[in-house]
Amino acid sequence: MMVLNNPPRKTLGRCLLVLLLMLGSELTLAEEALVSALREIAIPLGAPPDLSPLIERIAPARVVLLGEASHGTSEFYSLRAEISRDLIAEHGFRFIAVEGDWNALYRLNRYVKGYDQDATSAREIMRTFERWPTWMWANEETAALIEWLKTYNAKLPAERRVGFYGLDVYGKADALRELPASMAAIDAEEAEWLREQYAPFDALVDDTRAYVLSLQRGEDGLGGNARAVVERLREQRDQLEIDAAEYLHLKQMAWVVKNAEQHYGGMAGRGPESWNTRVDHFYQTLERLLDFYGTDAKGIVWAHNTHVGDARATDMARQQRRNIGQLAREGLGPEQVAAVGFGTWRGRVLAGSAWAAPMERMTAPPAAPDSIEAAMHAAGDGEDLLFLFDASVPAPLRQPHGHRAIGVVYRPEREVPGNYVPTVLPRRYDAFVFIHETEALTPIPAR
Repeated sequence: MMVLNNPPRKTLGRCLLVLLLMLGSELTLAEEALVSALREIAIPLGAPPDLSPLIERIAPARVVLLGEASHGTSEFYSLRAEISRDLIAEHGFRFIAVEGDWNALYRLNRYVKGYDQDATSAREIMRTFERWPTWMWANEETAALIEWLKTYNAKLPAERRVGFYGLDVYGKADALRELPASMAAIDAEEAEWLREQYAPFDALVDDTRAYVLSLQRGEDGLGGNARAVVERLREQRDQLEIDAAEYLHLKQMAWVVKNAEQHYGGMAGRGPESWNTRVDHFYQTLERLLDFYGTDAKGIVWAHNTHVGDARATDMARQQRRNIGQLAREGLGPEQVAAVGFGTWRGRVLAGSAWAAPMERMTAPPAAPDSIEAAMHAAGDGEDLLFLFDASVPAPLRQPHGHRAIGVVYRPEREVPGNYVPTVLPRRYDAFVFIHETEALTPIPAR
């Protein structure tokens, strides 16, 4: 057997491409053009990764959206944490909002701001997380960021401390329980009224599927109760003797219940309503946080690529589905938003084989041959790469190509074509981080 004497990596990669051609596994002309276009603009990240070109590009934005190709990949979390630390410490960003539950993550917000004197560590709080998939936010990578935030905030006055919040519409059970309890310490009469409005939800909290089926049968839902609470809190703002942070917390819990109700109601139909209700809740929560922190505030969002990359650059637009990336560009202006996608060629990932199934450490196989990730693999010859997009990107990148998306439910053996989203990459993101081979998150087990 012939052995090469350690040729340079790029030379070896090009030799392998030529060998593939000779063996009959040649790239199509379109794939060759895409590889060439990517190679033209690729910036090697190096080891450790040099993120300074990316930071320079995204720091001027008011909102930075940091994506991920899965909810269980270590490098995506670690790199987003590194980027976030730089944006906070060097560029004045005031909060991080992630694709997680408001109530559960508000405990971390109180911890990093020094308001929770009982919790001794981020891990202690994370061990209380119960809603599946717990590994999304109960993991060592996030815990390291939370501890950094706590240390960073300790040097700042209370009004300048950086926050950490959940954007998602899920976690309704926590909100139903905690909103009346929080109000009880402020106004006992209002707390009792809240309990009366929320009492009919008690039988539904633990069986969402049965509730959705009842809506499909035409039975009345509880949307009226949820809307009444939102209106009541709005009307009572001046009478409640609480500060802006506490009012934001109360109001957001009410919105979680209302929008979760609408989200589940949308599941009774077959259109985009359920998806769009959840997305609208994401963006409205982001708007409330920007308003809370002030007109000059800058914020960071962590969510799946499917949420942060502009939906109009994918087939989601044909399905009439929107996302945070689209809404932020439309609402704030594209110059105020920087969307960064993340992807990999292959690796390990945490996921479940079905909803609420046990967590597994799965292997994500090499990306499909005609995908963006496969082209990046060929363009980088095994290197980690950064791509910055502008109006001058080569023409092949302005065409749609399959782009891998792995969710909390994942079946690697079935990922083609279902896990690939047709995408015009430079229209979907302002930048893209490609990690050639990735590792799974390190979960923190529940207590």
